[in-house]
Amino acid sequence: MSARPVVLVVVPGDENYRSYCLEQVADAYDVVLLTGTEPSWEKPHITDHAVVDLSDPAALLAGGQALAGRHDLAGVMTWDEWSLVPTARLARQLGFSATAPEVMQGCRNKARSRSLFARHGVPSAASVSVRTGQEAEAAAERIGYPVVLKPASHAGAIGVLRVDDRDQLTAAYQAAERTAGQGTESTSVLVEEFLDGPEISVECVTYRGTTTVVAVNRKTISPPPHFEQLVHCIDAADPILNLVAPTARAAVKALGITNGVSHIEMRLVHGRPRLIEVNGRLAGDMIGHLVRLATGIDLPRAAADLACGRGPDLTPTRSRAAAIGLIYPDASGTLTHLRHAGPRPPWLDRLHFQRRPGDRVVLPQDGGTLFTARAGFYIVTGRNTAEVTERLDTVADEITVTTQVDR
Repeated sequence: MSARPVVLVVVPGDENYRSYCLEQVADAYDVVLLTGTEPSWEKPHITDHAVVDLSDPAALLAGGQALAGRHDLAGVMTWDEWSLVPTARLARQLGFSATAPEVMQGCRNKARSRSLFARHGVPSAASVSVRTGQEAEAAAERIGYPVVLKPASHAGAIGVLRVDDRDQLTAAYQAAERTAGQGTESTSVLVEEFLDGPEISVECVTYRGTTTVVAVNRKTISPPPHFEQLVHCIDAADPILNLVAPTARAAVKALGITNGVSHIEMRLVHGRPRLIEVNGRLAGDMIGHLVRLATGIDLPRAAADLACGRGPDLTPTRSRAAAIGLIYPDASGTLTHLRHAGPRPPWLDRLHFQRRPGDRVVLPQDGGTLFTARAGFYIVTGRNTAEVTERLDTVADEITVTTQVDR
């Protein structure tokens, strides 16, 4: 019988980008899973599981209760965006003093977030919630072009488009509306001020109301109108950390987050931080792994500690830089070649192809999403941002991605 605490993980997610989270939590905890499909890659890291219909609150509760009956649970957690509110409810129903479901709803519903930011004086984008194309057009005229249209309750930049003029508005509204209709916390569309400046994210850990800013991630985004993530880069010695930390802490406080890991997206407008949104979970795109490579801080372990009522260890043990490059083809179609022709130096931490020749890929401009467009990723390390940027370019030059374009 293990003497380690047991944590319940809800929806472990995609192996490509989330396996490291489960591995790192399992280093310190016995893990039981509540998931919608029979485990496969997760099996080496778990001791038990239950498969339930995740869209059914009663089934979710029953599955959680069944696992709680078989194990002395210390806490409940998730890093899945769509499971934040159900997991918060489950944790409360199982008797844990977890983050209130209403707080997670505030993170998931971007209209609610904007309202709270405004109430608490957190610098954010002007935003209007709309239900029709006519309302969207009126809101865009009031805010002033360019604007951003986005679903109020979604993730991954899906359905998010920059609109430069009235002629582009109808198609953008229809795209955002289609995605918004899938939302659980809100089905409305937001028309927002376009924040013109470099995009960053701030990775934070909050314990008993005190927020520690762990790292700043500098992003490279695709050209408009889409907002595809192309590169993330974390440097432990990034000089802007102290500049953005007060805004990050203010955003966490405004939303009412008292315990948890947060991924906070901002833009630097005229050198000052302005809020895009707060995700009440570990960041995607392997950003938590970059944090560990750059600083030594283990964010998945911290999230598990917080879920189990423990104070996390946030002591940096290194000061380096790490970056991830996301691999996309130049055009939608069927992959014909996908290979890396270069060496595997020690600084190439990971190179992973999530597609193979014969797979079909669809880019956002052709109606796809990050789930249909990406072919893989590569992660490099170095002493500083300049070195990892150079190494990203080196690996990119060694990768071949070609498609047979649909006729």
